[in-house]
Amino acid sequence: MDEYLGELPSWTLLDGHIEKEMNFKSFRDVIDFVNKLTPIADAEDHHPDLLIWGYNKLKIMLMTHTIKGLSENDFILAAKIDSLV
Repeated sequence: MDEYLGELPSWTLLDGHIEKEMNFKSFRDVIDFVNKLTPIADAEDHHPDLLIWGYNKLKIMLMTHTIKGLSENDFILAAKIDSLV
């Protein structure tokens, strides 16, 4: 999995999942980004855990819950999320 993580420099490996933190100008910008992310996650049938805090911060956490760890699907979805930025 290290080779996949090397392709995603803005993601961090932590406690069996990968995560990315993002800052936005406003709460609306966070929500707009999540709304762009939603159809991609649905199409992949792979849904991230999302945490919005401080009105303009978003943390995206990915892992494959059925295996309680990382799979190739996590890195595919992370790359697709990165393409939205």
